[in-house]
Amino acid sequence: METPGSQSSLHRANLERVVRAVRLAGSLTQAEIARTTGLSAATVSNIVRELKDSGTVEVTPTSAGGRRARSVSLSGDAGIVIGVDFGHTHLRVAVGNLAHQVLAEEAEPLDVDASSAQGFDRAEQLVTRLLAATGVDRSKIAGVGLGVPGPIDVESGTLGSTAILPGWGGTRPAEEMRGRLGVPVHVDNDANLGALGELVWGSGRGVRDLAYIKVASGVGAGLVINGKIYRGPGGTAGEIGHITLDEAGPVCRCGNRGCLETFAAARYVLPLLQPSHGPDLTMEGVVRLARDGDPGCRRVIADVGRHIGSGVANLCNLLNPSRVVLGGDLAEAGELVLAPIRESVGRYAIPSAARRLSVLPGALGGRAEVLGALALALSEMGDSTLLDGTATASLSTAAPAFT
Repeated sequence: METPGSQSSLHRANLERVVRAVRLAGSLTQAEIARTTGLSAATVSNIVRELKDSGTVEVTPTSAGGRRARSVSLSGDAGIVIGVDFGHTHLRVAVGNLAHQVLAEEAEPLDVDASSAQGFDRAEQLVTRLLAATGVDRSKIAGVGLGVPGPIDVESGTLGSTAILPGWGGTRPAEEMRGRLGVPVHVDNDANLGALGELVWGSGRGVRDLAYIKVASGVGAGLVINGKIYRGPGGTAGEIGHITLDEAGPVCRCGNRGCLETFAAARYVLPLLQPSHGPDLTMEGVVRLARDGDPGCRRVIADVGRHIGSGVANLCNLLNPSRVVLGGDLAEAGELVLAPIRESVGRYAIPSAARRLSVLPGALGGRAEVLGALALALSEMGDSTLLDGTATASLSTAAPAFT
């Protein structure tokens, strides 16, 4: 048994600090590990050597700033994580390893009116199929990240009322999937996972404060403050779609009038164009036509951008993020929607906040949420399981280098 404050317990803590840093980043040079953990270069070198000898990490040559370096990542066979994303019309599942590599990914249509039980059954079947395709045993699953398009109560894990998946209100998604897969499951709403995905792999890399705006059947925001998702005490932070723009505007599904969502979400925008473009028009189609020069679609997208910009300006004034990332189909419109967003931000936000803000399209497209689910599973798993039986076996012979 390790005594608190002893060399062995301090060494164990340093091992976990290094493993955690690598696990969250995917890969780091030894210099980056030292900066991230606050450990000395000599301590990091000794720990990385120990973790490599135990099979916990892999070390490969790389370069940093034009100089030779060594990149450290978790061993490819140390375990896997699974991401599951339930959307308005789709189900997407990805399998990744602890080195942040996606091993397999697949999406399929999901009937929005299907019961929650059918949805979870479909997810289990898709997970099983991808595991078989990659040849990975279920015993290797370290955790599952699960995304749903609705608010999750932080304390109970219950999915709140949602007009996007109306038959799912009151369910406990993490509990449902845990019962099917028999492994830890962590759940969050799709906007938060989109923010996490872009933060780790996409347009949010390198920043600590950002907002991910997802415009689809609804409008939501995932907020990252000081590098962490901010959910609020009840799990409903980021409901930017229900900022009031016009008190005399259309009635929103939330019961209020003139919410941002009633000016930007697909369910309200598409009817404006369907009389001239047909009843089968989708937001993806609107974006495609706008990029091809259709004047009606370009006008609607510009109007939507200005409305979103008003909501983003409110975020700037309240939270002062350094970056806003636009996700969903609308992001494919590029400057057709981004320029009007910036115009509204410049008009309504505090100048000092607006000057420091960059507005970018998401880099991950429709994969942002499922990759965010992988990142959620990676961030929630413990480091002790990676060390038990491997790195800890060498505790007694490790070099006594501590900081």
